[in-house]
Amino acid sequence: MKTELAGIRKTFGETDALNGINLEIGEGEFVAIVGPSGCGKTTLLRLIAGFETPSAGEIRMGGHTVAGPDHATPPEKRDLGMVFQSFALWPHMTVSEQVAFPLRHHRFIDPALKRDAAGRVRQMLSMVGLAQYGSRMPSELSGGQKQRVAIARALAPNPSLLLMDEPLSSLDARLRLELRNEIQTIHRQTGTSIVYVTHDQDEALAMADRIVVMNGGKIEQAGTPEEIYSRPDTPFVATFIGKANLIPGDWRDGRFHPFGSTEVAWAVPDVAPVFRDTGLCPLRPEQLAFGTGEGIRGTVRNVLYQGREIHYTIDVGQQTVDLVTGLAGRLSAGDPVVLQYRPIPVGSSPAINEMEYR
Repeated sequence: MKTELAGIRKTFGETDALNGINLEIGEGEFVAIVGPSGCGKTTLLRLIAGFETPSAGEIRMGGHTVAGPDHATPPEKRDLGMVFQSFALWPHMTVSEQVAFPLRHHRFIDPALKRDAAGRVRQMLSMVGLAQYGSRMPSELSGGQKQRVAIARALAPNPSLLLMDEPLSSLDARLRLELRNEIQTIHRQTGTSIVYVTHDQDEALAMADRIVVMNGGKIEQAGTPEEIYSRPDTPFVATFIGKANLIPGDWRDGRFHPFGSTEVAWAVPDVAPVFRDTGLCPLRPEQLAFGTGEGIRGTVRNVLYQGREIHYTIDVGQQTVDLVTGLAGRLSAGDPVVLQYRPIPVGSSPAINEMEYR
């Protein structure tokens, strides 16, 4: 089912929570909505779910208008499922009963699924790795297991659209990684459209077909993870998704002169016009390297060993620059360095960015 948002605006009093949102979610697409706290991403999800009514604009699902300024189809009359951050399991129901509940009450369920509810429950619990947990109560489950139950319950009636509101934020790092893989697998198996709200940029980059970056109630950029990371449209996107260095300088004849240098010129491709217009160049930490000869001189401030790579913070005048290298030739705080641009594909493994500094 295709979902379309056209000219969506949402106000609370005199505050615009959303302003001019235009977005299309394709059938079977996994869309992640990311942004800082207060950017409007949860409000957007609540509008799609039917918990809020837009102040202006329309929401269409499957070609039918489900929301506008004067009306909103209630959530139970939209063909969707929802997974919350807080799990939202009923404490008096077993795991199997949790998953079976929407099979009895979902308006759009296929009659065949309803007739074989027990089989569908077994299928969903097996899909999320809880085949042997059907008789347990929520109090007997870990946090990760509870979230798996919530996902199975939301998917049991086979909704056309699944909404997920920061579903992994309350879990520890290991469980988040584990459930990322599970959600990706489930998405491939079911083909359900997913709108996934998160503040975790790594989750969005790892899981989504398309990322929507929001800021101040508006969409800053929408595109594939590769487009968002490699070719950010604005300084906000460059620094929010990953951690780009916004290096000041001059653009002359298609080349960038960092920090106003007349001797050093870098040929950096695919830089959005806004950066050229404002005298900035967004470079990811893996696009900088230590070298000899011409370059930008600086001093190592901090050294962070990360196992397979080393993260450096470099003082260059009044600015700091982040750089990632492999393990060879480790430097120490206070060492003088020369920074050079390394034209490698953005996002390549930092381990190949071995240091040439001697």
